[in-house]
Amino acid sequence: MKQLWTTKSMQDLVADSDACNLNRSLGTLALTAIGIGAIIGTGIFVLTGLAAAQYAGPGIVLSFVVAGLGCAFAGLCYAEFAAMVPVSGSAYSYSYATLGEFIAWFVGWNLVLEYLFAASTVAVGWSRYLGKLLGDFGITIPDALSHAPFAVGSDGASLVVSGGLIDLPAMLIVCALTTLCYIGIRQSASVNSAIVILKVTILLVVITAGAFYVTAAYWHPFLPPNTGTFGEYGWSGVLRGAAVVFFAYIGFDAVSCASQEARDPSRTVPRGILLSLTLCTVIYIAMGAVLTGLVPYKALNDAAPVAVALDAHEGLRWLKVPVILGALLGLTSTIIVMLIAQSRIFMSMARDGLLPSAFSRVHAKFRTPHVATLVTGVAAAIIAGAVPIQLLGQLVSIGTLVAFIVVCVGVLVLRHTRPDLARPFRVRAPWLVCTLGVVFCAVMALSLPHDTWLRLAVWTVIGVVVYFAYGRKHSRLAQARAAAAPGRK
Repeated sequence: MKQLWTTKSMQDLVADSDACNLNRSLGTLALTAIGIGAIIGTGIFVLTGLAAAQYAGPGIVLSFVVAGLGCAFAGLCYAEFAAMVPVSGSAYSYSYATLGEFIAWFVGWNLVLEYLFAASTVAVGWSRYLGKLLGDFGITIPDALSHAPFAVGSDGASLVVSGGLIDLPAMLIVCALTTLCYIGIRQSASVNSAIVILKVTILLVVITAGAFYVTAAYWHPFLPPNTGTFGEYGWSGVLRGAAVVFFAYIGFDAVSCASQEARDPSRTVPRGILLSLTLCTVIYIAMGAVLTGLVPYKALNDAAPVAVALDAHEGLRWLKVPVILGALLGLTSTIIVMLIAQSRIFMSMARDGLLPSAFSRVHAKFRTPHVATLVTGVAAAIIAGAVPIQLLGQLVSIGTLVAFIVVCVGVLVLRHTRPDLARPFRVRAPWLVCTLGVVFCAVMALSLPHDTWLRLAVWTVIGVVVYFAYGRKHSRLAQARAAAAPGRK
């Protein structure tokens, strides 16, 4: 039992980080672009419409405010950790340094939900927008090859047969981007930065042009009356909408995963986290207001809601193709960031012995964790081809929220246990900021459907079995302490 709560020292974390020999080539702008690349993707191009139609109505704007506040508090905590512990393991490594090995494993296991399933979710959205684009040119992808075999039922929890066999475009884009991530971080970051500039430009054009076609009547009632079921409109719908779109904000977390490939990470990583979070929150709120003003909110119940909103106005239809192209490129950059982040999480866990050592191997030429990248890509492709997007989005959100809560708690714990540590970036009023971060994230997590919690429980049980069957026995930290114990030679 003592091993479960053993923490890893900051010195060991930094030493392991330096031994990886990854390519340190990312500055503040590249890291900010990584954050924007992850944040502006499925949240705007897919989940905004679904959350507005099913949960919040025009109140989706408030959902983004609530989610943004929760992210702001968690983002400040991430920034302190990232400056103090500039390693690639993100919340997993932070937990290992503050709360112990078992909590670190629990967080790392949930980060798989966050990044691996996020890459799959975004790939499904990418597939839908590709279908929209090809449809404008008279090309139709058969449903059997563009939809997962299952869909979420009308009750929002059960699974029903969809009539599809596999989402082939989603699988193919994941495979293509896995190849890019395998080749190198610099190439991946350069492609991501170029895409970010393009998609932000397109979104600003849509927001500006769309504002002239907004029908104010579509905003009334701003909070549709609750149907009598928690999470279906009203304030509970705003909270559930916030929990669903919270998935869109995980980009700043991905910035911390690139710490070992950043130049001067104690300064550049906190800047990248906070800049990307601030810019994207403003864009999200503006986009949510415009979309719900262009069409009745229930019309946005589509995996390509931006295209639906533009198609409803003749004067905006010229934007449809550019937006679809921007969506495809934007979702592409999000998948890139998710694949990079997940492979670095796997690498960190394997370096600690909690996963097989193959995951920690770094390619001699490309200097990337190539085995972890391949495993991530293959798994993400399979999930994208077989699991419906609504289910994926909820799993990603709850995995992210759990990780954020642990990071907020970790900052307070470390302030008490290691007040002597150098903190290049410090959270002001930590008891207030960290507590609010926990409260906001907990409220959003509790707003998710009960079935999502059930699936999290099943996922957690699987993780606990894996830890006790493999991780606990192969933990490098436990082996080192056992070797140094009295009576050992």
